[in-house]
Amino acid sequence: MSRGLGRACVQCGLPVSRYNPDTRCSTCARSDATPTIPDRAWRDEEVHRALAAWDFATVVRVVRRRSGLSQKVVRELTGLTQGFISDLERGLKQVNGRETIINLLTGLGLPPDLRPLLLVPFKQTESQRLVDAIDPAMPWTAARMVTSLEAAVGGAMNGLNRRSVIAALGGAGLTQYILQAAVAPPEAVAAARNGISVSDQLLNSLQSTTDALRHADASHGSGNLARAAVAHLKVLLRLLQEGNYNEATGRRLAAVTADTAIQTGWYHFDSGAHIAARNLLLGALRAAHASGDSRLRAGALSFLAIYGYSVGDPRDAVTAARTARQVIADQDAPALHAMLLTRQARGHARLREDRQALAALEEAQALCARGRGEDDPHWLYWINPGEIMGQTGSCLLDLGRPDQAALAFTDARNAFSTDEVRTRAQFLSRAATAQMRAGNVDAGSAIGHEVLALVTGVRSARLDDNLATMLTEAHRYSSAAPARELLERGQIVMEERAA
Repeated sequence: MSRGLGRACVQCGLPVSRYNPDTRCSTCARSDATPTIPDRAWRDEEVHRALAAWDFATVVRVVRRRSGLSQKVVRELTGLTQGFISDLERGLKQVNGRETIINLLTGLGLPPDLRPLLLVPFKQTESQRLVDAIDPAMPWTAARMVTSLEAAVGGAMNGLNRRSVIAALGGAGLTQYILQAAVAPPEAVAAARNGISVSDQLLNSLQSTTDALRHADASHGSGNLARAAVAHLKVLLRLLQEGNYNEATGRRLAAVTADTAIQTGWYHFDSGAHIAARNLLLGALRAAHASGDSRLRAGALSFLAIYGYSVGDPRDAVTAARTARQVIADQDAPALHAMLLTRQARGHARLREDRQALAALEEAQALCARGRGEDDPHWLYWINPGEIMGQTGSCLLDLGRPDQAALAFTDARNAFSTDEVRTRAQFLSRAATAQMRAGNVDAGSAIGHEVLALVTGVRSARLDDNLATMLTEAHRYSSAAPARELLERGQIVMEERAA
């Protein structure tokens, strides 16, 4: 019998030519051929400039369009999701992880002769100074603290995604930062210059501004505050560089700077600028260390824990929270310990470590019930039983227990101040999601309408994400009138927020 006689294509079922040794017909073989990026697509001056600047959004956009390929094809070549590629080209996402960068450039077929363009920035003295400043293994001096925060507020670190920066900040680098914050010896913070005298009155005024912004955040969301907070932080950095102060005043100035940098990092994170937030929080951790106030170090670590369980590695969240508790072991601060335990619980919940998450939450509730301690900081005014129960609901939701989560959110809702609109809307959106995941469509839709009535004028990317999750759950019940009405109203609200 002749080879291949009577064979059928394993893909489409049509006959395969007797002269075709493949198991598929030629049509199917051609249709599945892996597309490639033609060399001409890389021969563009704009692409070369983007490679030298590590502007991968421009690289992808220009190379893809010059190749005439779709985002779907780029997804197949690189392994990145199509949604990520779309957001990257529109400037909404960044490529930061070392492995992601390697996969992207390898998948797109970066020509070998263009690889040296990626090394151009390493020849810059300023780049090396920055890499040295943010390396957690280097001594934690006041000068390096100022340099790292200057880079963060100036955006230099956001556009400087160089090999050394990635090594210092990504993955194990974040863990190294966390652990170094607990063991690095303190350095002197003093300046005897001819600049403005840094007085207690001036520091009180600067701290008052930080506190006022903090209170506004819970009501209006961070999108309205990030720019103002950056301007405020720049004033503090200028004083650290040019002010006239002694050691004691310098440490207090570092404390106000740390508190401000923590809040500024949080405003950026809540606005969806995650990389900028991380850079600010790492600088804040340095400033907190320079201040000598272990509670501020714990505060900075608590926000790095949020970064970890939200967009990073949940294991970093657990490490940050545990390290923070060790840092304040000698403090009478039950509220601060309770807050850190909720951060640790969120990390455990994301890792699906039920027992550890629930144990941390139980301890947090017991500590919160004790009330405030002598050493609990003034900036932790928002810890109360409602916050603990709200975080408990979020953990239970992550652990796949929507019934229990819904009960926890019900217990939490009455403890929130009506003035804290963003915070209330955040937890209520999760409560609606929990109800619908538990199959309680009517209750979930009713809470959903309550949320949509609250969010006008509140700018928060995290809240937008929670609203989107809530509406996605409602889609499962779109045949039911309550869910359908919520979806119709939700679409209008989300369009307004996007505009």
